[in-house]
Amino acid sequence: MTELEKLDAGLEYDFWDEEVNARKLHAVKGCEKLNKTDQTDEKAVEAAIRELFGSAGKDPAVLPGFACDNGKNIHVGEEFLANYNVTILDIAPVSIGDYVMIGPNTLITTVNHPMSPKKRRRHLGQAKPVTIGNDVWIGGGCTILPGVAIGNNVVVAAGAVVTKDVPDNCLVGGIPAKFIREIEDDTKQGR
Repeated sequence: MTELEKLDAGLEYDFWDEEVNARKLHAVKGCEKLNKTDQTDEKAVEAAIRELFGSAGKDPAVLPGFACDNGKNIHVGEEFLANYNVTILDIAPVSIGDYVMIGPNTLITTVNHPMSPKKRRRHLGQAKPVTIGNDVWIGGGCTILPGVAIGNNVVVAAGAVVTKDVPDNCLVGGIPAKFIREIEDDTKQGR
């Protein structure tokens, strides 16, 4: 089994493997192109996003300082916004719904490493997908860890570290992020 097959099967993989590393290097070039694109040229920015991401709905926006380690595993819905210096480590799939805003300096990661120092010396990584629902606002400086699913109509308070799944219609915050209160879903009343 190749390292990419191990990765795709959710098994431990060698993150220094030539094929795995090729994905990262491709993403570096795509991020460089996106970050150098004139932000006032919305069509060029959108084209760079579509070239880098696996898929994107209408009107995606990604501000400078964006980084990822694959790109093709990122799937975003309509009116997606990633503010300055967002990093998405998408060695596994990252699925993001419609009307999602991600604050500056936020990390979404699908990558983890073993607790065993012996395995870490062998450059082993572990990957679990991340799913984010519709109408989610992730505040600045947040971290979303591997395997997390965030529901619809969720606000993640600035600086939070999300270590486990978050249900629909709530505000979470803290380290680790905890439920703070419910939020009304007023989308049925129109935009």
